Amino acid sequence: MTNPWRSSRSVNAALVAAIVGCAGTGGYLWAAHSEDTPVEQPQATSSQAPTSAPVSSTPQAAPFTSADVGDCLTWVKGADTVEGFGQTDCLSPHRFEISAREDLATYPASEFGPSSPPPELTRQAQLREELCKAPTIKYLHGRFDPVGRYSIASILPSAEAWKAGDRTMLCGVQVTDDAGEPILTEGSAREQDQARIAQAGECVTVDAAKATHIVACDQPHSYEVTQVVDLKAMFPEGTPSVEDQDAALKPVCTQAALDYVGGDDNLYNSTLQTFWTTIPVNSWTGGTHTVNCGLMLGNPDGSFAELAGSAQGAFTINGAPPPPQPPRNPLRAG
Repeated sequence: MTNPWRSSRSVNAALVAAIVGCAGTGGYLWAAHSEDTPVEQPQATSSQAPTSAPVSSTPQAAPFTSADVGDCLTWVKGADTVEGFGQTDCLSPHRFEISAREDLATYPASEFGPSSPPPELTRQAQLREELCKAPTIKYLHGRFDPVGRYSIASILPSAEAWKAGDRTMLCGVQVTDDAGEPILTEGSAREQDQARIAQAGECVTVDAAKATHIVACDQPHSYEVTQVVDLKAMFPEGTPSVEDQDAALKPVCTQAALDYVGGDDNLYNSTLQTFWTTIPVNSWTGGTHTVNCGLMLGNPDGSFAELAGSAQGAFTINGAPPPPQPPRNPLRAG
């Protein structure tokens, strides 16, 4: 008889594909401010053009912020505006970490001159690729996982500041929610694991596009997380193969499942399977080193069964309670 806690290799691979397929995308924020939101006074920054650069005819306007490389920014997102925009310590909750400052008035001067409109969306994406990607990866000490939790983005001046001549562009990294809105994080991205994971006790659904979304466990979901595992502690040197990761994670995630549901009998009667995510080579070298252990069940076609409710209590599988299992002696201690 097949043990219910054994991972389905095909389903495990499907999950990895789903995680890898969920790439973060960078966006632009127009830094708006109101009269009750103080704007920092300009200071000398790395965005100032060297003396050998061509002289721009764009009026010299005060930058919308004096925050520089390594600083973090935060704000409050209103219905239609951004309020409370300002600099904060990176150890505190923030929404953006600056990796570079650019002066679009010198790139090239004719494109972003005094009467030029702000760049439209396609041009914004080009500027992010041309001006932000390389310095951001350098800022992160060469470690960036393009399918990890961080995305490269930029902040441009508000429409009013742009009209007044401010051509400051901030490059940086952010973490976004499902709607693409920057969320609060703590700590410098240079010191953080870049894995896009959920925490123990959270439930995750995998949509038709293979993107993952954290949802309440009473909502339909694909798996429930039992533990977060730092593989860097297991593999301090080199890059582990998927096979090496599987071998290391199988006992850890099996024990995590037993602890999570309260022992072998509960796991057996749940009919759920333990499984884990693994890290491809590119993501490992890009700074992703943590994975999830979880509980799920695979459908006959290799897709995820739809779970609702936590495995620690009453739950359903594809709309029905787990089927009764034949009596048997416990195989493992809880």
